Amino acid sequence: MNEILLDAIRHNNWATKRLIEFCRDQGFSAQQLEVRGVGTFGGILSTLQHIVDADGSYAQRLAGIELSWVDGAEQADLPLLSARASEVERVWEEVLAKPIDVEGVVIVDEGTREVRAGIFLAQALNHANHHREQVCAILTGFGIEPPDIQAWEYAWATGRIWDRG
Repeated sequence: MNEILLDAIRHNNWATKRLIEFCRDQGFSAQQLEVRGVGTFGGILSTLQHIVDADGSYAQRLAGIELSWVDGAEQADLPLLSARASEVERVWEEVLAKPIDVEGVVIVDEGTREVRAGIFLAQALNHANHHREQVCAILTGFGIEPPDIQAWEYAWATGRIWDRG
């Protein structure tokens, strides 16, 4: 039943890791990594950490496990974020390997609200896309063309799309 979610979650993980690696390859200074764009969450590094931390939080709650670094105050660098993104990817694979009760309840907002698991999963995907676009906007502001992290590019990279012939 969860197979329909595999491409969406795998694209999400791929896009985050690809954006982290792209930023790491740019050799940005610490100051450049904290330049904020108009209307963005924060600088490149803080926004990427926010994405990975949130992805970890979403995945761990659906998996019923705890990732020690989620909700920590420790500032991570790009290599550590890449490693954490890989860890989150493994947790998502575990989540999708078992049935998900989309009507199950997930407690959010420091215990003040409950939400259906299906909405929680939708929010996980929307949240990451939203903030990745903010990082791409900052890169564009630097005059750097960001990597193509659309689902179409993921499909080409993973053989999920092809030319007819």
